[in-house]
Amino acid sequence: MGILNVGITGLNAAQLGILTTSHNIANASTPGFNRQQIIQTTNTPTYTGAGFIGQGTNVETIQRIYSRFQAEQVLSAQTGTSEMDAYLMQISQLDNLLADPSAGLSPALSSFFTAVQEMAANPASIPARQTMLSASQALLARFQAIDQRMREIRSGVNAQITSEVSAINSYAQQIAELNQRIILVQAGGGNQPANDLLDQRDQLVAELNKEVRATTITQSDGTFSVFIGNGQPLVVGTINYSLQALPAPDDPERTVVALQSPTGGTVYMPESMLSGGTLGGLIAFRRESLDEAQNALGRIALTLAQNFNDQHQLGQDLDGTLGGLYFDLGLAGPTAYANANNADPTQQLSVVIDDVGSLTTSDYRLSYDGANYTLQRLSDNTLQTFATLPQTVDGITIDVGSWTPVAGDGFLIQPTRAGAANVAMAITDPRDIAAAAPIRTSAALANTGTGSVSAGTVDPTLPLDANLQQTVTITFTSATTYDVTGTGAGLPALGQTYTAGAAISFNGWTIQIGGNPAGGDVFVVEQNSSGVADNRNGVLLGALQTKNTMEVGTATYQSAYSALVAAAGNKTREVKVTGEAQQSLLEQAQTARDQMSAVNLDEEAANLLRYQQAYQAAAKMMEVASRLFDEIIALGR
Repeated sequence: MGILNVGITGLNAAQLGILTTSHNIANASTPGFNRQQIIQTTNTPTYTGAGFIGQGTNVETIQRIYSRFQAEQVLSAQTGTSEMDAYLMQISQLDNLLADPSAGLSPALSSFFTAVQEMAANPASIPARQTMLSASQALLARFQAIDQRMREIRSGVNAQITSEVSAINSYAQQIAELNQRIILVQAGGGNQPANDLLDQRDQLVAELNKEVRATTITQSDGTFSVFIGNGQPLVVGTINYSLQALPAPDDPERTVVALQSPTGGTVYMPESMLSGGTLGGLIAFRRESLDEAQNALGRIALTLAQNFNDQHQLGQDLDGTLGGLYFDLGLAGPTAYANANNADPTQQLSVVIDDVGSLTTSDYRLSYDGANYTLQRLSDNTLQTFATLPQTVDGITIDVGSWTPVAGDGFLIQPTRAGAANVAMAITDPRDIAAAAPIRTSAALANTGTGSVSAGTVDPTLPLDANLQQTVTITFTSATTYDVTGTGAGLPALGQTYTAGAAISFNGWTIQIGGNPAGGDVFVVEQNSSGVADNRNGVLLGALQTKNTMEVGTATYQSAYSALVAAAGNKTREVKVTGEAQQSLLEQAQTARDQMSAVNLDEEAANLLRYQQAYQAAAKMMEVASRLFDEIIALGR
């Protein structure tokens, strides 16, 4: 009977080998499947006087060929690849939008200033003035169109974040359920590994890593605990935690992720903690590229409009009236969102632009701890602490407004985000364009000296003095002294000393007198009445095109926009190159994993033959044993 038992063990082992090999072949194309093999050991031998007699074989377990290290390499590369793919898909839209030679801002800027210069060349022409207004409207429409497209991209990102959160929750729930099944199956199977369930769980973790970077820890009972961010639990044993996509407490237009525990508590997760996978790519794109691009576009719009207004108000329109606002910035100023958790979220912070040339493309977060105010510049996390408000930082002045500060209160400040969308025209009548200078100068015909007077300029100080256009007479009492008479507060004392070419300022204007005036010579500064052909202020408006008025006097509007386009283009290329590198790493990691764990059909075919031959040999052994037994029976008859 011993030889029959040995044969039976061989048959059983060969049969399990054939079944396992067949299982491998059937699942060669199953995602996440790790090939399996039987682990054979010898049965306990029987002792005889001749020594220990073997009692055949035993299949101890069916083992999957799996390397935790290689699996983690694949997961790490996969989550990085998914992140770069999502980032590239989004930033390509932004890059194409900004760099479009026809739909971008550059042609609209060029057309606008061309119209301004044509108006300056024909200041009395109503058609030229109307063309300038039309070009202005077209420029604002282009700002609004680009900003609207950015808002659509932002809305799409918000929707995708919501979708990603749903997918992550689904994977977390399935992993928790598989953990439960693995516990039950392995407990009911003598703690033998539930290989197929383990593969399914690993595949779910792999799919989860495509959505967000996740790490796993294997517990003593065989379950996985899954963590995201900086260790926030998503799955712990058989319990799964849910993520929620919610509006940010201090920005209703921004969808953020919060972690909800099984007990119902909700914790907002900082964006910097959510990396990897499609979710990480979406959040990184919005934070690093979209926010900055939209803010930069708004800054250009605000700076151009404010600069143009400042110069326009120094001029005079066709009716002889001082220039007013050309652009309306009423709704384009800074936005301050009160945190929903403030003691009184209805109270508002006061934020105004103090210097457009000093504006940055960053948002800011203001918080109050009960004693001090802390302002965080979000682009580089620079912190400034103040004991009181108001304070002026980066071109904006922050004051308490209607806010009664309570410890824990906070605001999100967006100085330029609304600029491109909300700048509007302040004038519609072409006669209101202030192309002329509001003053003119003249020398009396009876002058006997060789003195000459400049055309004069208006001092760039707002608001203008009400006496700007009042007549002022400069009378030389000698070749070296002069008196100033006329209307205006702060009339200089009589007997001023004359210096050729020196600035003479009064009532908000500045002139220079050169040459050698004689005693009795008279020069007059007065309102530029009937100055319909005057283009002095129009020329200055056109000159803004090439003036460095942005980034603290280092950039023009066009160069600032070019920098915005270049930044988007460079980031697109950076993400593309990084994505290609991540894809290469993924392929290498996947190849290394497949060489060890994937099903090789040639190898499995060889295993089938090997186990078939082992089965046939064990059967032959049992046949021989049967014949021997029959011979022994026959001898006894």
